[in-house]
Amino acid sequence: MLLLLACLIGFALGAPSATTCNNVTYTGLIRNGVDVFLGIKYAHDTSGENRFRPPKLLKPSDAILDASRYGSVCPQPLGANSIPLLWTEITEYSEDCLNLNIVRPSGSHSKLPVLVWLHGGSFFSNSNQEITSQPDALILRSVEIGTPIIHVSINYRLGVFGFAQSAALKADRSENLGLRDQRLALEWIRDNIEAFGGDPNRITLHGQSSGGGAVGIQSLAYGGESVPFQQAIYQSQALEPGMLGDCTAIQMQMIVNATGCFEDTIDCLRSLDTQTLAEKSFETYSAAKAAGLGDCWLPVVDGDFLPDAPSKLIADGRFADVATMMMWSEDDTNLYADPTIQTEHDTYAFLADFLPSFDTKSLAEMLALYPVADFKSNAKANLTAEFYRTGRILRDLVMVCPPMRYGQHLYEAGNAVYYIAHNQTLLSPIFAAIGLPGLGVVHTSETPYVFGNFSAFNQSGLPFNPTAEDRRLQSEEAASWAAFASTGRPSMAAGTLQGFQAAYREAGRAAVFVAGGDKEGLSSLAQDGDNDALLAQNLLERCAFWNSPRIVKQLLY
Repeated sequence: MLLLLACLIGFALGAPSATTCNNVTYTGLIRNGVDVFLGIKYAHDTSGENRFRPPKLLKPSDAILDASRYGSVCPQPLGANSIPLLWTEITEYSEDCLNLNIVRPSGSHSKLPVLVWLHGGSFFSNSNQEITSQPDALILRSVEIGTPIIHVSINYRLGVFGFAQSAALKADRSENLGLRDQRLALEWIRDNIEAFGGDPNRITLHGQSSGGGAVGIQSLAYGGESVPFQQAIYQSQALEPGMLGDCTAIQMQMIVNATGCFEDTIDCLRSLDTQTLAEKSFETYSAAKAAGLGDCWLPVVDGDFLPDAPSKLIADGRFADVATMMMWSEDDTNLYADPTIQTEHDTYAFLADFLPSFDTKSLAEMLALYPVADFKSNAKANLTAEFYRTGRILRDLVMVCPPMRYGQHLYEAGNAVYYIAHNQTLLSPIFAAIGLPGLGVVHTSETPYVFGNFSAFNQSGLPFNPTAEDRRLQSEEAASWAAFASTGRPSMAAGTLQGFQAAYREAGRAAVFVAGGDKEGLSSLAQDGDNDALLAQNLLERCAFWNSPRIVKQLLY
């Protein structure tokens, strides 16, 4: 069924203001009982002369625009992505990909809070078409608990197209292009969402993995000035270590070598057709990943969009004042630890490679904080205690401690801060079926609960066995995300996670809400906390190490 949304903006004191929005009518559709508007372009095509340049706001010239089909995805590898993390098959891409989707409750609405999604994917893949993060069920759940919201998901440039780095680009204020795309989309939402029934003064930005890292950078952009959102949700990352390193510069040089663009490099790369540049970037990215470089396309301190190192901006209080939720999964990074790790030497070698800027003293201190006796092997999965030790170290240094450092500063600046550890998953049988058993509650485990998208995982013949407890957590976690977007609090009288309170009652004394698992609820990280499993993680001492100035400097963020 098609529906028409006339771009009429607002009412004042009950009287219609009848202001048109660029004289445009968007034609959308009804899907699963919600109104859906797809593929709305917010910026011009970024190919040709617009490649490697900041996005340009698009002002439609047509009176009626079709918003019933997804727009193009940005250049990325074709085919099915990394099931079970990303399910949607990418069959084509285009540089004319800067578009957004809007999903809202059916019917007439005004001044609804807005939740804006930044997808993850290592700043290299994924899009707003990804089936596992479609928000239809989340919108319906928001209506059920009486806090209806609007959801917006955006595309932004990826890989070399979005994160190319060079002296010439820096001089032209054309680095961090993927982040600049996000910022332009956020400004478009702020300026236009009222036409769709949203409130431009109640925008919550949320993202997962590199999308969570992007939320962090958006909060620090321009030193925290003129931020077009009021709240933020970080899922499994807020600040990515390694940003100040040379990984992206190495990747950039690999592309130069592969294309032969040694002179007038940016003009030369700009002259290539989309497929040629994209394919060279895929080939060199694969080589870089094989060499153990990890995520290879990262934001950069450019002196403009990002004026200083994230850790320095946070220490100086140059961040957006926003109410914040920060989340990680219990076994978040087990997916990225080497399953062949057997000995302490293996653990040391793996982490020394992952942390090339760490000195031997810091590596030794790190290992001492995580004695192998704290971890158990899993003989059935053929995974050692050293493997789980490595996974926990990775989790804390990437997903837990840098966000908690940021959260402490946000709290001290007067902002509400909530921490949540997700401790339940639908993914274990799926991973076991593809030969990866025993990983636990890994990266993206919260996605089907937050979005309520269990059905997205019930395909391709892989195991799908949600329990009644999974259904309960799905209902409450989705409701808590909607409640936070609407009220700034994730816990309401009914329907949401119960007892999910702010992390700080006083400086330096944090509490974490554990969602799912055997002992759900809020617990202090101090020794008077009542969650033994959480206390055993020794997060206060371990995060004191990861967040010390000396170690932050070596983490390169």
